[in-house]
Amino acid sequence: MALDRVPRKVGIVGYGRLGQSLVSHLLTQGPELGLELVFVWNRDAGRMAQSVPPSLQLQNLAALGERHPDLVVEVAHPKIIQESGAEILRYANLLSLRVSMATHPDGFRLEGPLATMHSTGPRAVLYEGPVRGLCPHAPRNSNTMAAAALAAPSLGFDRVIGVLVADFSLKNMHVVDVELSGPLGPTGRSFTVHTHRENPAEPGAVTGSATVTTFWRSLVGCCQLPSKPGIHLC
Repeated sequence: MALDRVPRKVGIVGYGRLGQSLVSHLLTQGPELGLELVFVWNRDAGRMAQSVPPSLQLQNLAALGERHPDLVVEVAHPKIIQESGAEILRYANLLSLRVSMATHPDGFRLEGPLATMHSTGPRAVLYEGPVRGLCPHAPRNSNTMAAAALAAPSLGFDRVIGVLVADFSLKNMHVVDVELSGPLGPTGRSFTVHTHRENPAEPGAVTGSATVTTFWRSLVGCCQLPSKPGIHLC
């Protein structure tokens, strides 16, 4: 059922697997949901040539204001937000979406010192420590951890512990384990909640199969929020 209001204008920054999926959903399902795709930008514009209508291809990200977007979804490299996030927020809401997974080493996209590390066995811990120290070197694989740090302001990026594991047995799977522990009680034990998530993924992919659907649902949900410029984490 179409939303009974003026269509929300959406721009997509990045045209990898997630960007392609969101563009496809917006073109096929967007109109009935009250969503209108107004631009797609990618660092390599040639990647859009055969699949994005020329009228929707944005050649210069600095010109996004001319398309009057209500929401911009960034599914590119983190440097794009570092370089252009402030400019995007002048015109639209910004939705930053990524997922952090523990998986086969081929599924990591690491930078800095982590990029030169090599597993010494079938399962190796590449990093264990405060999330603040991990995010700059694993920007595409640490977002679940970063989201946890944001959701727990009393702990933040310095007291939420992130663990990045390379596991050669996880050739087609991304795994996230989250453990929350409370203070010790009178019996010397603490209340603990442990969640375990397994997301099927193609070998070497940084994005799990279920993540594509999750991003689309998050975009639709975000567009139902009041259209006040800002950053929305869904």
